[in-house]
Amino acid sequence: MFALIAVSLLAQTALPPAIPWSGKSRELIAKPDNKWITVAENTGFRATPNYEQTVAYLRQLVFAAPELRMVSLGRSPEGRDIWMVVASRDRLFTPETLQRSGRPTLFVQAGIHAGEIDGKDAGLILLRELTVGGRWRALLDRANLLFVPIFNVDGHERMSAYNRINQRGPDITGWRTNARNLNLNRDYSKLDTPEMRAMVAALDQWRPDLYIDTHVTDGSDYQYDVTFGWNESTGYSSHAVRWLRSTLAPQLNASLRAMGHIPGPLIPDDLAQGLTIANDSPRFSTGYGDVRHIPTVLVETHSLKPYDQRVLGTLVLLQSALQTLGQEGVALKRAIMNDSESRVNPVPLAWRVPKATGGTPETIDLLLIESHTIPSTISGINKVEYLGKPVTVRRAVYRESEVAASVPRARAYWIPGAWSDVVERLKVHGIAVERISEPRELEVDMYRLRDPKYDNESFEGHVRVTATPSIEHRRERFPAGSFRVSTDQPLGDLVTVLLEPASTDSFLQWGFFDPIFQRTEYVENYVIEAMAEQMLVSDSALKAEFEQRLATDEAFRSSPEQRLDFFYSRTSYADPRWRLYPVAREP
Repeated sequence: MFALIAVSLLAQTALPPAIPWSGKSRELIAKPDNKWITVAENTGFRATPNYEQTVAYLRQLVFAAPELRMVSLGRSPEGRDIWMVVASRDRLFTPETLQRSGRPTLFVQAGIHAGEIDGKDAGLILLRELTVGGRWRALLDRANLLFVPIFNVDGHERMSAYNRINQRGPDITGWRTNARNLNLNRDYSKLDTPEMRAMVAALDQWRPDLYIDTHVTDGSDYQYDVTFGWNESTGYSSHAVRWLRSTLAPQLNASLRAMGHIPGPLIPDDLAQGLTIANDSPRFSTGYGDVRHIPTVLVETHSLKPYDQRVLGTLVLLQSALQTLGQEGVALKRAIMNDSESRVNPVPLAWRVPKATGGTPETIDLLLIESHTIPSTISGINKVEYLGKPVTVRRAVYRESEVAASVPRARAYWIPGAWSDVVERLKVHGIAVERISEPRELEVDMYRLRDPKYDNESFEGHVRVTATPSIEHRRERFPAGSFRVSTDQPLGDLVTVLLEPASTDSFLQWGFFDPIFQRTEYVENYVIEAMAEQMLVSDSALKAEFEQRLATDEAFRSSPEQRLDFFYSRTSYADPRWRLYPVAREP
């Protein structure tokens, strides 16, 4: 035990120097004699409540505040309820009644990474001040709130003083992944976990107008204590992005600065080459919200700032977001409707930073912490030391604003009934699916997948695969029980990014179609050897092609398997559906 304590103290002393802070938001902390003081406030922000303490506090608050109700979204692998608190002035506690209220709804999620739990303690204070505390009661006159205090409930209860080596407080935190060691913030598209299935179902049913995902960042030291952002350059939800950029961001920045915080953009790990503003893929909250037209904000407080500063900064941001949504929610609802009704064509699948054109690059002043590098006798490379002195540095800004890959929008996708497990995942997303009761034969485009390449190790429970697709125009018969998935629906963009093989978060790349890469029928060598000799004699063009491959392709020439397969694949015995992606595009 002494050794563990020594290691813990050593980790804390290894952190860069803390920057003194005493913001106005400290006035929001409850007094010691307040009946509704939270665990974090009552311990000087040294502690955060465990799952049972959090649920007990919420039950007491809901009992005292008729504007609140607790709703279980589902249960975790270890059997814990994933609680959501509904805050509604008119006590509208179902998705249908809340939507009919006409008021915009803010959905706040905390603890998807349970060691990054600032959002939970900020949200508990927010709920108090919206109700029994009374400070912000008027906000519920114009907006509703949905709050999930602990999303990764099982990871939250794997609490330890040794879970976040690079974070200042609280003393004991939860774990990053769930009970099966899966990262929920990589699961939005593939839906492997019951937690994420519950969350996506909630987003689909409750239909919030603004979704805030609260985290604590890792990486370098800098002055910002609260950073936030979203998918800036997008072909999916451009109207909502304009609202986030022009309406929400100025309000959040102004509120945070007024309360003594330093807001900033999301910061990547390495700023040496400049600030890259990326478009996250749909495995992440911001990418997923973008493609399904739920304006989504990622909040990252800074791990090297003290816990009180981080929680209070999150609290100010959430209060400001709820206030702004109440004031400007009509415009956001209109933006969401416009995005949902648009039918982007072609549909983007990937983004990149445009190549430099020779003009003056965009730059930004970044509020950093002075540092230097010195040789390390441990790692053998230079190590970074942060000196605790604020500096302002001008850096280039690179935006992923150019489409790197796209596909023409299909009218629909056809999925054979044998792949019903894939269809079930589509349905969990809320995607409308039609199942045919009679066979259909139609002209479609299908992909033949060449050169499949598997990753060397597992990632989030899958060995991911990529392949080179080429289009084949075919007349295909779909038996009764097959599925047609139209893209002429609000989630049509999501349909495309999940079913197109070239999409980074496609079901194919996550490995849900791996059996198509397996070749089951084969030929004995002595049979194909004899057939090949006859084929060379009877087909001069084939003979010339074979000899050309032998002369120019060293790998082919030295591989008996490839040489024999050259002939086998050209016979009627070869499987015509090998590596044929079974999902067809209806042009």
